[in-house]
Amino acid sequence: MTIRVLIVDDEVPARERLRRFLEDIQGVEIMGEAQNGIQAVEMIENGSPDLVLLDIQMPGLDGFGVLEALDQPPPIIFVTAYDEYAIRAFEVNALDYLLKPFSKERLEEAIRRVTESEVEDRVFIQKLGSLLTTLADQEHYLTRLAVWHRSNIRLLEVDEIDWIGVEGKQSVVHVGEAFYPVRRTLTELETVLDPKRFFRAHRSAIVNLDRVSEIIPWFKGSHKLRLSTGAEVELSRARARELKEILDW
Repeated sequence: MTIRVLIVDDEVPARERLRRFLEDIQGVEIMGEAQNGIQAVEMIENGSPDLVLLDIQMPGLDGFGVLEALDQPPPIIFVTAYDEYAIRAFEVNALDYLLKPFSKERLEEAIRRVTESEVEDRVFIQKLGSLLTTLADQEHYLTRLAVWHRSNIRLLEVDEIDWIGVEGKQSVVHVGEAFYPVRRTLTELETVLDPKRFFRAHRSAIVNLDRVSEIIPWFKGSHKLRLSTGAEVELSRARARELKEILDW
């Protein structure tokens, strides 16, 4: 059985090193190389690799941003120079990683672990979600969010976001009068956005607190949040109590 592998790293020497190692590993076919996160998402969506060697620290869309942008991520081996504290998160969640610099033997072992695993896809997705939650607990919050704009991926600075709502079963990010669908639930987004800045106002809305200009009493103890753009977002009674503690109104 041949395993089709995609290499993702923004550094040319790192990609060349991975390519040399992979060419010596039997049963591995290199399907391509991506030099940034956006290119990686496109190649994964269009090429369906069996395995991705994914760098974490890349400018623009980093490795975690790539995962956020994918509807169904393939098996991933993280390639990272992350500090040991963050590495413990990978160990806890049983996702393999390669800590730079690594040997060809370590790469071969990592590929064997993933390809011989009998873990079902749904279990892998659960582990991936657990990893992202763990990193959020360590305050590795997103600074950019990958959203879909027509057939392209757009990178939004989280500072740009006014609020995030739900339309049907789709999460939608609002930036001024523009809006963009994103492939994450509000609950998932809540775990990766900084809670000091983004507040779950209602089961169907997250707001950027920096955009709140007025709190308007509504009915039966609920309120509306009027944003600087003029948009109004419902604030539930339960969430109003928590917001009062945060804003001390």
